[in-house]
Amino acid sequence: MNGRNVFAVFAKELKDALRDRRTLFSTLIIPTFVIPLLSFGTLGLGSKMVAKARDQKPVVMIVGGDDAPQVAASLAKLGRFEIVPPRAGHEQLIADKVVGAVLLLPADFAAALRLGEVPRATILHYEGELRSGFAADELERFVREFREQQIAATLEAKGLPLRTVRPFELARRNVAPPEKVGGNLLGGFVPYLIIVLCFTGAMYPAIDVTAGEKERGTMETLLCSPAARVEIVLGKFLLVLTGSLTSMALSLGSMGATAMVTGALMHGGAEATVAGAGAGGGSGYVPMIAPLGLLGVLALVLPVAVLFSALEFTIALFARSTKEAQSYLGPLMLVVLMPAIVGMLPGIDLNTTLAFVPLLNLSLACKEMLSGVWHWPYLAIIFFSTCLYAAGALALAVRMFNREDVIFRT
Repeated sequence: MNGRNVFAVFAKELKDALRDRRTLFSTLIIPTFVIPLLSFGTLGLGSKMVAKARDQKPVVMIVGGDDAPQVAASLAKLGRFEIVPPRAGHEQLIADKVVGAVLLLPADFAAALRLGEVPRATILHYEGELRSGFAADELERFVREFREQQIAATLEAKGLPLRTVRPFELARRNVAPPEKVGGNLLGGFVPYLIIVLCFTGAMYPAIDVTAGEKERGTMETLLCSPAARVEIVLGKFLLVLTGSLTSMALSLGSMGATAMVTGALMHGGAEATVAGAGAGGGSGYVPMIAPLGLLGVLALVLPVAVLFSALEFTIALFARSTKEAQSYLGPLMLVVLMPAIVGMLPGIDLNTTLAFVPLLNLSLACKEMLSGVWHWPYLAIIFFSTCLYAAGALALAVRMFNREDVIFRT
């Protein structure tokens, strides 16, 4: 095998790809600008809508409790709610999104409290509706506070201290380091994103150098060159691999920059610190991911990108046209994503068996590495098994390219 011939084929395909606006747009422009803007634009719009819904006063209604006007008075005194008068059909009003939540009390609520009974208060809401959920949460917090006030008043009337019913305080404190918190939060999403970017980045170059050449009628000209079949395959494969890695790198870099700018514009430094404290469970606590874990993820991504590039090249080679190649590779995305989605599920941990499962092993290993945990035997199995799968896929591509009925299938 002549390395010069491989490089010559690669340079030829790279030049053609850079001249092709469609491939250039799908490999460089969309991953670098369009996808990050759409992703973070949607997230920004969603967060604004959630913040707007949270800032609005919840519309609530109190039904029943005719002998307990202090409930409505206490609710109105807070000033956090818009209270509407009770009327018939309150359940339908919730379903029609006219009322966010309804506090349903027994008619003799106050009398039951005086007699020492335990009446039931029910909050009616619209499950899954954002504003109704906020209204129900706020209403439930009010009911809990009101109940605490009733307990304190009852104890005071009987001359008993509050510690009678609250003998100790309860607090939660996070003891996990920031790397482990960040790894658990992002460990499942990062490999999912990388798998998508590697696959989509290789798709259009693979289609262009196989089915695209068949449509343009340039495949025969290339086969007449002095380069051997294996050299042609390797040159084309390097172009597909370049597209996959370039698309992934540009997308990740653009998404990271967009996330930083979006976070700075929308929240500001102080609010971002508060958000990090809420996620970490301590004041000023900001979750992060292990820097070495990112390098480990990138090292495991390389054989996966080779595997994707070889598989997509082989599948697209069977197609008669670019349209047919797209119909083959499009549904394959679902097959590729399933292991990554399974790796995000709780309770699935990396073991010897799962270390041999393609893509699932990457997802599980990335979650551990981003948390700062390194299982070296498993990582070695994952790397070398993925390299073996990639070599098999590349060998299959060479074999298919040597078949006349495949490359001249038009």
